[in-house]
Amino acid sequence: MKLILILVHSVVCITLILIVLLQKGKGADMGAAFGGSSQAVFGSTGAMSFLTKVTTIVAIVFMLTSLGLTILSGRGRTSSIMEGVNPAEVPAAQTSAPAAPPAQHEKK
Repeated sequence: MKLILILVHSVVCITLILIVLLQKGKGADMGAAFGGSSQAVFGSTGAMSFLTKVTTIVAIVFMLTSLGLTILSGRGRTSSIMEGVNPAEVPAAQTSAPAAPPAQHEKK
C-alpha cells in the first residue's frame, strides 16, 4: 500500500511540475500592455483554461497523497529514541529538614 502511494505521489509530483512549467505566466503579456492592445494584464483573464483546471486537480491529488504518506509513516511505530537508555542516578532526597531555631515568645 505504501509503495503504491509513493509511486502515485512521485508521478503526481512530476506531472505537477510539468503542468506548471507549461502554463503562461500572468506577466507574459506585459509587453503588449505598453503597446496598448492587450487587456490580459489588467483586465479579466476570462474562463479558467484547461491547464488551470488540471493543475488544480493534480495539486489536490498531491496534497492527498502527501497526507496519506504522512499518516502511513506515523502508523505502527511505537519505538522511542530513549529506548534502552538507563536513567541517571538521582541523589536521594533529604529525609529530615534542618532544625529551625526555637521560636522565642517574650511577654513583657
